[in-house]
Amino acid sequence: MAQIQVQHQNVAAAPGGASGAQFQTTSLYVGDLDFNVTDSQLYDLFNQVGQVVSVRVCRDASTRRSLGYGYVNYNNAQDAVRAMELLNFTPLNSKTIRVMYSHRDPSIRKSGTANIFIKNLDKTIDNKALHDTFSSFGNILSCKIATDMNGQSKGYGFVQFDSAEAAQSAIDKLNGMLINDKQVYVGHFLRKQERDTSHSNPKFNNVFVKNLAESTTDDELKTIFGEYGTITSAVVMRDSDGKSRCFGFVNFENADDAAKAVEALNGKSFNDKEWYVGKAQKKTEREQELKSRFEQTAREVVDKFQGVNLYVKNLDDTIDDDKLKELFSEFGTITSCKVMRDPNGISRGSGFVAFSTPEEASRALSEMNMKMVISKPLYVALAQRKEERRARLQAQFMQMRPVAMPPSMGPRMPIYPPGAPGIGQQLFYGQGPAIIPPQVRFHFVLWCRLFRHFISISIQSYACNCYKLGSFECLVSSVSLFVNYTV
Repeated sequence: MAQIQVQHQNVAAAPGGASGAQFQTTSLYVGDLDFNVTDSQLYDLFNQVGQVVSVRVCRDASTRRSLGYGYVNYNNAQDAVRAMELLNFTPLNSKTIRVMYSHRDPSIRKSGTANIFIKNLDKTIDNKALHDTFSSFGNILSCKIATDMNGQSKGYGFVQFDSAEAAQSAIDKLNGMLINDKQVYVGHFLRKQERDTSHSNPKFNNVFVKNLAESTTDDELKTIFGEYGTITSAVVMRDSDGKSRCFGFVNFENADDAAKAVEALNGKSFNDKEWYVGKAQKKTEREQELKSRFEQTAREVVDKFQGVNLYVKNLDDTIDDDKLKELFSEFGTITSCKVMRDPNGISRGSGFVAFSTPEEASRALSEMNMKMVISKPLYVALAQRKEERRARLQAQFMQMRPVAMPPSMGPRMPIYPPGAPGIGQQLFYGQGPAIIPPQVRFHFVLWCRLFRHFISISIQSYACNCYKLGSFECLVSSVSLFVNYTV
């Protein structure tokens, strides 16, 4: 186990430490479990400390593979406290487990309150060493070192206390200290969105300049930018033949000087070339900025055509833009009209028609939907973004699919008390046996048969509509659903 040597003045323990008030709960969360750990192993381990009411290793619903964590429930809170003290960071199947209190209210851990972030940690520091270092400042809810796929430390971790005062005390005492000969950073944890907001206007020293004349040299770049502050380096990027690539970088000693240079020189012309001058960005930052611009533009286009843009499919291959416009022109002023085509210019059988007002689009929708055009019924609907369509289809599918029923018996699967199927306290491994009365099984089977009959009728109706619309892809999908639900 790694040992932490804190090289600093004496660190006083904060009030409300581990000896403070404990959570009066009997439920424990067990994390970092080996994927082969079973309910019985977990039960045997924790039952040594006190009487265990139930245990559960959480598993994937479809594959039944362990998710690497589970829950243990005791009869009384004292046993849960003792289990925390004795079993936290103990090995199970050669892998160290983490034990902490289970909070049914997710808002406590999701709020980020009293959660701190530690970086620049030595790679030998593990969860226990980190816990031992920070436990003197208060009661720790969770403590974890981030690791890669091979289980090696990434050099940073997280500690969440039960109070903001304990977290602030740890930050005040440990930020900037040497731990295992490395100076660590300790600060409040920020979510990604908060980090993006806090860095929306960051300070920078490195400046990017492009659209340079081919004759511009490093010295000229340094002379021009040198008017705004001390420069540590200035370079014009060149290819393997020494030819200028017409962009370069200038690094200032002071971030304020860099900001002044950007403000003064961006958009100015030199040698009949208008320069772009801005903060030098990493590739990921540029991609994120371009993505944000694209999404913003897409949202603006959608908002502009909200309620006036119609999606039309099941078009005959002979219909082009002009014929499509002619079909819908009687309902109002058309601002745009287009038939979608593949790279070879062949119609995809769908298109878009945008009207000037929502009223015109609504009238066209009611009149043209299911209208026969060249022996094919048109499908007309309001155009939607891809994300909206996906969400709507997913919601429809979730309404159609039956509720998955667990097998009647098996390890850790919930079993309900007699006379009240599906109601009451679930029983897990470690509890007394329970039975399902014959009448309950009979009603269950009857319900399943009625449900399957209802689903088959719904799918047949859906298949008929697909056939009328000429949508053979939907027809094949409905037939597949019918076979899965009825066979």
